[in-house]
Formats: sequence, C-alpha cells, structure tokens
Amino acid sequence: MSLLSDLINLNLSDTTEKVIAEYIWIGGSGMDLRSKARTLPGPVSDPSELPKWNYDGSSTGQAPGEDSEVIIYPQAIFRDPFRRGNNILVICDAYTPAGEPIPTNKRHDAAKIFSHPEVVAEEPWYGIEQEYTLLKKEVHWPLGWPVGGFPGPQGPYYCGVGADKAFGRDIVDAHYKACLYAGVNISGINGEVMPGQWEFQVGPAVGISAGDELWVARYILERITEIAGVVLSFDPKPIKGDWNGAGAHTNYSTKSMRNDGGYEVIKTAIEKLGKKHKEHIAAYGEGNERRLTGRHETADINTFLWGVANRGASIRVGRDTEKAGKGYFEDRRPASNMDPYVVTSMIANTTILWKP
Repeated sequence: MSLLSDLINLNLSDTTEKVIAEYIWIGGSGMDLRSKARTLPGPVSDPSELPKWNYDGSSTGQAPGEDSEVIIYPQAIFRDPFRRGNNILVICDAYTPAGEPIPTNKRHDAAKIFSHPEVVAEEPWYGIEQEYTLLKKEVHWPLGWPVGGFPGPQGPYYCGVGADKAFGRDIVDAHYKACLYAGVNISGINGEVMPGQWEFQVGPAVGISAGDELWVARYILERITEIAGVVLSFDPKPIKGDWNGAGAHTNYSTKSMRNDGGYEVIKTAIEKLGKKHKEHIAAYGEGNERRLTGRHETADINTFLWGVANRGASIRVGRDTEKAGKGYFEDRRPASNMDPYVVTSMIANTTILWKP
C-alpha cells in the first residue's frame, strides 16, 4: 500500500509540464456529481483556455441512447487538492451539440440573471450554510449511531467535542483544508444538532461564483467520504422523528443593503420574498416538506414569517443588522439538497429585478 500511496502522490511537475484537469458536472438527478479527467499540455488559469468536452448523457439520465452526446463547457477552475501540483478541478455546465443548455443545466439561466446590469450594480453577496449527514456505508445509518438503534436525545452534539458527541471530525477537517487549498472561500465548519450531521459555510461569494464554489465544495466532500468509506447524504430529513433536518441557509445582501439606510431595503426585499413564497419553496429542494414543519428550528412550509434573531422564521435578520441599520438577512428555507445556482439567482431575481 505504501507504493500505491507513493504513486498517487507523485509530483508530476518534476518530470513533465503536462497537467491533469478533472472536469466536473451535475448529473440527471440534479444532485449526482459526475467527473472525468483529461491531460492538458501545460498549466491553465482561465476557463476560456480549456477545451470543451463531451460525455454519454444516456448513462447519466440526460440524453437518449440514439443521440447521447452532451457537451460540457468549462466555467470555473479550482486547484486540485487530491492530485495537487498544477492539476485542476473544472466546474462545467452541460449543453446539447447544438449549443442549447440541457434541462438540468441550471447555471446557464443563473448566469443570465447575474449578468443583468441591475444585478451587477448591486453586487449580491451570498454565504451558504451547507448541512449534511455522514452515514455508515453498509447500513446507511448515521455515523456514531448504534446499528438499528438511536443515540441519546439532541442537546450535547451541536458544536460538541468528544468521542461520544462528535462523529466524523477527520472527514470534516480534511474537507475544510482541501477546500481552502482548492481556492474555495470556505468560511467555517461546525458540528450540527443531530449527531452525525455537520455543516460547512461557503462565502461571502459574489453572484454566480457562490454556486460554483458550493458545487466544487460538495464534490470535494464526496471524494473525501469516498476515500473514508462513508456515505454522504444531503437528504433534508434523513431520520424521521425528533431529530433536526438538514438545510442550506442562504445569507444574502446587496450593496444597497450594506450601505447606510440598508435596513429599509432589507425589509422591502423580504416583503417581495413573502409575495413569492410558493415559487421559492417549489425551487428550494426536494423533500423539504419533511423538514419545514414548524419544529426543529424551522417555519412551517406553508407559512412565510420573518423576524429578528428568530430561528423559527422563514427569514431571519440578525441583531447586528437591526442595530447597525444595514447588513444582510438569512433565508432559512432552502433544503440541504437545493441547487445553489437556482436559489442564489432566484433570490437576486425576486429582490432586485422583480417589480411587483
């Protein structure tokens, strides 16, 4: 095994200028990440320098067998924490051979919204709190839980320390450092309320980069859990009963919100979000009705409610924002399995472009 490890960790730059680019895209379910690698003649720093590529869409549920070719366009580059050196991870989106975005390509429409002059002028910032659950591979039961049984009730696990409270910290820390190495603006991690559940935060990130960074952070986490032999779940309610679900709270601000007088802009934006509550809920993740019950730090899925420092609300405004009269707010509705391209662009569209 030591020889295998040595070979995996070979530094290619000692012998060749060639680099490996891992092309990453989103599969047919909208949550399954796929990737494959190709050799490039030398280091690349801009996605425009990378060639387009293709894959068999009939094997990912994205094209029929008789016309299966899907083309992937490189959109964002990150350093590869697995191969290191000058090797890269490449976030791509998917198109037909005729150049039309395929139905699961949510990045394309998001990029249109983020390139709108009114949105560009407002410099929308996002901070996404990605919750997830680590499961035992053989039984798909949370890490640290007795097989077929349950741990003690929630309480000691949130930000907990100790072998009977924190399960999977090696995976979490490996992911944290790998994201920093890759160039993801990961801003923190913590243990969550349900044992075996964790969270990482990405941001602040501007516009479309929030989606790119969250997707590559998810990819890195999938790869690390693969190495560890642990299953990664983004299910918004992995365990029924008196256990917290998993969300992707999305913190948001615009330039107008961050400037003096921004609190009034925030309140207007929240009012707009309330008027489009049903449309947002429909786009905020599959199975979210199992999580948004009005319990376990959530508002009921059919109710729109906002408040200051209220973790049982749809939208939470922080005490610091209220006191300063400017800042940001948190949309607590998105599920852990949401598409960040959809959620971030939808918030920008509703709060900036939509004129009720």
